[in-house]
Amino acid sequence: MSEENNELDDNLSNIIVLNDENGNEVQFEFLDLIEYESEEYVVLLPVVEEGEEDDGEVVILKVDDSEENSEEESYVSVDDEATLTAVFDIFKEKFKEEFNFTDGE
Repeated sequence: MSEENNELDDNLSNIIVLNDENGNEVQFEFLDLIEYESEEYVVLLPVVEEGEEDDGEVVILKVDDSEENSEEESYVSVDDEATLTAVFDIFKEKFKEEFNFTDGE
């Protein structure tokens, strides 16, 4: 029984709560931190509530380090498709054994 509790604790420690553009809290599972062209990007998976459909799409955000004195990290969206593709390609290569990636067309 303690193994189940440890697994639950591990899963909860990977959860990040962010606010969307409407100020609503959204939970994400932290998957990885990727460094690309001297910048850091987080790869997040939206936490799906029971009964909702999981499309399996990840969210990639840039770590915003402009506020050096802030104790909390902040993230900004990435508009450059080439950067998003490059970061996702690095992520796919690192985790090719753990995830089944499909090309969403």
